[in-house]
Amino acid sequence: MILRFTLEPVDNTRLARVCGSLDAHLREIEAALGVKLTRRDAEFRVDGAKTAAERTRSLLEGLYERARRPLSAETLQLALVEAKAPVTAPRAEGHEDTNGPLVLRTRRADLSARTPRQHQYLQQILSHDITFGLGPAGTGKTFLAVACAVDALERAAVQRIILTRPAVEAGERLGFLPGDLTQKVDPYLRPLYDALYDLLGFDRVTKAFEKGQLEVAPLAFMRGRTLNHAFVILDEAQNTTPEQMKMFLTRIGFGSRCVVTGDTSQIDLPRGVQSGLIDAERVLAKVKGIAMTHFTSADVVRHPLVARIVEAYEARAKREGRN
Repeated sequence: MILRFTLEPVDNTRLARVCGSLDAHLREIEAALGVKLTRRDAEFRVDGAKTAAERTRSLLEGLYERARRPLSAETLQLALVEAKAPVTAPRAEGHEDTNGPLVLRTRRADLSARTPRQHQYLQQILSHDITFGLGPAGTGKTFLAVACAVDALERAAVQRIILTRPAVEAGERLGFLPGDLTQKVDPYLRPLYDALYDLLGFDRVTKAFEKGQLEVAPLAFMRGRTLNHAFVILDEAQNTTPEQMKMFLTRIGFGSRCVVTGDTSQIDLPRGVQSGLIDAERVLAKVKGIAMTHFTSADVVRHPLVARIVEAYEARAKREGRN
């Protein structure tokens, strides 16, 4: 199919931003969507399958609208992800948005699902008491979970947010790191802090900690607690043991919601120790009230190389006969 169209109103500055230096952006779009893209001034010609051509047109029109300001590499890559896998799932009840994707109450007004699985993940978090997000790095598992937690706190659906991770080393030993226990554990929890700062702002996060609305702690500190009216997130769950996973899941109390995230291809447990995430995936697969979302390299929303790296490792795992 050959599709011709013109981006209007014609603005040479915006056209330059959309096309990139020496049409570099157009070449990236061609590679991502599998089309042949040519242009003369503001007139574009797209040669490819009907669906791909229509997506290319929508993508260029969307980029042209955003090009009133310079387009960052991140903006282009996220737009490509959306163009390859547009969100079609229905909106969640109580989270209205006239444009389709559900809206979460955070400081990031542009926050939304980028792929169908991300949208499914958000829907499951909002409709289930316990949700598992499994998949490779860069798919937004943790960030979207924290966004849902912030949204729940802002809507007063929960009274506090509790974020936890197992303190398992990835090639280094805690004993060789300087500082007391808090300083040794803090690097493991830093990604959770970063997400909170991005979604709430530094001042809001600081005040929320002072009020007891936010808590970030190692998984070991969860034993013996009952977590009522809380949004609880267990990150890096592939590094839990089955016993730790059972302990964590049985902490959930009334009015609480729980999200468990992890990547079973990056387990840092000692050799021979079973991952609690893999065990829970098998044991809890058919338990009512628990949802599971399995992300793939197609859901990676970081640098495009991340998706290709994930695919390369997945291909090797298949060749070697591993899951």
